[in-house]
Amino acid sequence: MFMSYENRKLVSDIKQKGYLKSKELEQAILDLPREKFVSGSLKRFAYEDIPISIGHRQTVSQPSTVVIMTEALDVKKTDKILEIGTGSGWQSSILSKLTKKNVYTIERIHELAESAKSNIKEMGIKNVKVIEGDGSKGLKKYALYDKIIVTAASPELPKPLLDQLKIGGKMVIPLGDYYSQEMFVVTKRGKGKYDKVSIGFFNFVPLLGKYGFEERK
Repeated sequence: MFMSYENRKLVSDIKQKGYLKSKELEQAILDLPREKFVSGSLKRFAYEDIPISIGHRQTVSQPSTVVIMTEALDVKKTDKILEIGTGSGWQSSILSKLTKKNVYTIERIHELAESAKSNIKEMGIKNVKVIEGDGSKGLKKYALYDKIIVTAASPELPKPLLDQLKIGGKMVIPLGDYYSQEMFVVTKRGKGKYDKVSIGFFNFVPLLGKYGFEERK
């Protein structure tokens, strides 16, 4: 009951900030206790609206940011989704509740990929596939995708991701430098053609890889 109360309070706090209009998304968050995707002593911060470290210089995103990105993605029940940056698996688990199709998610750090698989399995989720690799290249094997969500900042729009998006499909992605990024909703209109609409400024960890940032030593 205590955990359930904490989850409801988190939802209430997000709604008071003017976010979370979708009843389906609200229920998904209620069904997936955030503390299950956070480890150790940091669990005590799981129901605060803040990003939380998951090690390896990565974070599980701030809940209100997850809500903003997910609602901007406008997920339909028939959508096949690609997520770049699995982290602990919370975002992909939420997406799994909004579609009947598969959610494919890529994580470059082995330990995080394995942890996410464990978290997702513990939640009883069957339609999330965790793949280890360079997310900036996308996942050509299962393309094309109805929706793509990128949970790390890229210096520019990665061409492979745009190529793997269906015409009419949407991608939500933060673009910028290491210190500040602008979030965009990208809608593909044709081969190499797209619309790009800003939904605000954020701060994300960098997307490392061939079509993202080079890893700093």
